[in-house]
Amino acid sequence: MAHVRILNHYLHTKFIVLGAIEFVTLMGALFLAVDIRNHFSETELFLQNPVAQSVLFALVLNCCSLAMGVYTAVFQEGKTGMVLRTLVAYCFLGMIALTALFFLVPGLYMGRGVLAYAVIAAFGCVLVVRFLFYMVVDVANLGRHVLIIGAGNNAAEIVKRLQQQQGTQSFKLIGCMSSGSESSVVDETLIVPVTRDLLAYVKQHGITEIVVAPDERRSSEGGAVPVDELLSCKLAGINVIEPLEFLERELTRIEISMLRPGWALYSNGFTYSQARDVVKRIFDLSVAFLLLAIMWPFMLLTAIAVALESGTPVLYSQKRVGYNGKEFSIYKFRSMRQDAEKGGKAVWAQKNDARVTRVGAFIRNTRLDELPQLWNVITGDMSFVGPRPERPEFVTDLKEQIPFYDLRHKVKPGLMGWAQLKYPYGASVQDARNKLKYDLYYVKNHSFFMDVLIVIQTVEVVLLGKGVH
Repeated sequence: MAHVRILNHYLHTKFIVLGAIEFVTLMGALFLAVDIRNHFSETELFLQNPVAQSVLFALVLNCCSLAMGVYTAVFQEGKTGMVLRTLVAYCFLGMIALTALFFLVPGLYMGRGVLAYAVIAAFGCVLVVRFLFYMVVDVANLGRHVLIIGAGNNAAEIVKRLQQQQGTQSFKLIGCMSSGSESSVVDETLIVPVTRDLLAYVKQHGITEIVVAPDERRSSEGGAVPVDELLSCKLAGINVIEPLEFLERELTRIEISMLRPGWALYSNGFTYSQARDVVKRIFDLSVAFLLLAIMWPFMLLTAIAVALESGTPVLYSQKRVGYNGKEFSIYKFRSMRQDAEKGGKAVWAQKNDARVTRVGAFIRNTRLDELPQLWNVITGDMSFVGPRPERPEFVTDLKEQIPFYDLRHKVKPGLMGWAQLKYPYGASVQDARNKLKYDLYYVKNHSFFMDVLIVIQTVEVVLLGKGVH
């Protein structure tokens, strides 16, 4: 099984296994650090709460790895990128987070010397574990062998989407098998011969999953889906799946081009939970007030810097579309000239936008301009996590041009979101269409667990300045 679904969100099994191994390794690294420290010191030191302290240490560093995108970096940037991200995660984020926790919970304090030894030991031990993991356990062998039934446009679209995510897949595509009288569109190297005994073919090639994606399913129109043979495969333990669900799981997004009327009603998702809403609201208020308590000096300095460079007002507000299409005013520190939109006409922000001031460029890169939106979170117009709210002028046009666009308004908009993690800054209708794929995935599958993951992973976006325009 290459994926585990936790509270509707798909996670790669290989990352869960690796994360669990690293968690145990990190716990051991703390005890190793104590031994190293005692070896070089005349006074012997003992951990006062060894279980709690080791679990906290391992949990914080695992979260820091997740925040810096360490687990996927090896596929995108190679082993060097993974090592550098791990270094930042442990020696920068980890040290800051643990120091803050020790201040809040003094009983877990383990000493500066032990902490330094522990982080160094953790870095070395985890890198050894990680390299052994990728050497001994070939990632390709952890996944499934997948067969696509169909070789026409639908199959070609699936292959195209998968090739765009090359290097992060957890399966091997065996090929595409034509169905009925459809014309083959996929690359010839992916075509596999049609067989009369599908189950035997599946067993021979170790296929564990079949994606049913013919262009035509009706026999009267030339379709020939082998229903009986697919049922035999399913009864033999082979997973038979629709293209939309397959791509949703593999790409963590919803392919809009494959959606049909009624999809939202009959799909496994879009569920209401009062308990989830209550927990989410408590989480929003807690984090908002905590950030205000920590960030108010930076907010004050930002306001002074904006005023000194381009005068007042230092804040600006815009109408945005929120929950169930209700409009509200969003607040930000002003990062553009005061005449950025002459005549009041809404204009998409562009890369290296000339309207952005020098202070504005800095506060956009560091996301300081977004801090006044904590007020929107406190008042309940926004949540911490959700689709980014868009301007009414753009929403009117986008609803006409992009199917299912209005579904993103079925949850509260957020300061951060799944689309912001997975897609660059959007500044066009096509960008809005691509971002909607991730917004729909969030609206369909959102949970408190997913919100926490998004908050943790957003640290990487802020530190590396991703998606800034």
